[in-house]
Amino acid sequence: MFVAANFLYAIAKVLSVALTLYMWIIIARALISWVNPDPYNPIVRFLVSVTEPVLYFIRRKLPIYLGGIDFSPVIAILAIYFLQIFVVQTLMQMAARMG
Repeated sequence: MFVAANFLYAIAKVLSVALTLYMWIIIARALISWVNPDPYNPIVRFLVSVTEPVLYFIRRKLPIYLGGIDFSPVIAILAIYFLQIFVVQTLMQMAARMG
């Protein structure tokens, strides 16, 4: 049973790291949106291509624009925090009870 517990714990840790990395990518995308970035820059293209599907989905479902400010990155970061607290902690607790 300890193998399954270690497997669940490993999934939880990898998911936590992936969610944290994606949160920092969203923060970087929000920061570069404050300036006029070169759309042909490979870093800018990467940030936009990785984050746009999630941010577009949020903008389409919750069109919140107050004074021309896009709040979709804030909502995405809050969703990531929720997933880290709920899903990752649940997987870790399940692994602890199995082991």
